[in-house]
Amino acid sequence: MISPRTSRDEILAKLRGKVDAEIPIFIASAGSGLVASLLEKHGADCINTFSGARLRANGMGTMSMLWPILDSNKQTLEYTEQDILPAMSGAAFVCACLNANDPLKDMRTVLQRCLDMGIASVSNIGPSISYVDKDSEIYRVLTSAGITLDNEIEMLKLAKEMGHVSIGLAFDEEDSYRIVGEAKPDVFCFHAGTTKGGLKGYDSGETIAQTAERTEAVYTEARRLHPDVLLIAHGAALETPEDGQYMLDHTTGHGIWTGSSTERIPIEKAVSETAQRFASLRKRS
Repeated sequence: MISPRTSRDEILAKLRGKVDAEIPIFIASAGSGLVASLLEKHGADCINTFSGARLRANGMGTMSMLWPILDSNKQTLEYTEQDILPAMSGAAFVCACLNANDPLKDMRTVLQRCLDMGIASVSNIGPSISYVDKDSEIYRVLTSAGITLDNEIEMLKLAKEMGHVSIGLAFDEEDSYRIVGEAKPDVFCFHAGTTKGGLKGYDSGETIAQTAERTEAVYTEARRLHPDVLLIAHGAALETPEDGQYMLDHTTGHGIWTGSSTERIPIEKAVSETAQRFASLRKRS
């Protein structure tokens, strides 16, 4: 099998073409080849791979990747190479979400391996220190040990230099502005919080209107810091297609990023409903 390949220039031309045509960019995460191929077939522009999606495909919550239960970069690159790339037709590009704070790897080598595999885009979400609350003891311990946003910013900068499309992501305003202002990513996604819904979602009580308001505030400053950045919404109350439409109608961004919304939650519903129907079958007397 020979997997199709693309380039930074081709990807950016496609994304900017969609913006010019006022068609939203659609980024989606996938933990399996089947999900990736279905997302691509039905319109996703980018398939994100990361250890959280791989764990999610096994029934765990996305945040499970924050625990040292696997080598995040090793897991991401292996399943991307073995499961995702062979399932792709070339209509969508793949973005590998990497752990820039990996203490066992030179990130230049990891980025080069991605290029060699045919992955022309990377992100800093796999996982990111931005997941961790800044007023927590664990944040202070992690940063004192060298697990910092600085490393993520440097990786995103290097990725662009090496020919990747860089996709920055952050959970709060402070980290968002640092990533956008310092790394100057091609695409920036404001992660408003863990997606609600389904068996493993987290509902903070925030409404879609509140998610949109917080997202737009970040967009405004991000655009000032980096006028050419493509802006994407993700997480929190953005659970359904209707929520996605609300975000597009009430923010000035260029698209949406889905994870659980197009992977975990639909699979939970479809398998549960079908299994229940099979389990309810009875032999006729």
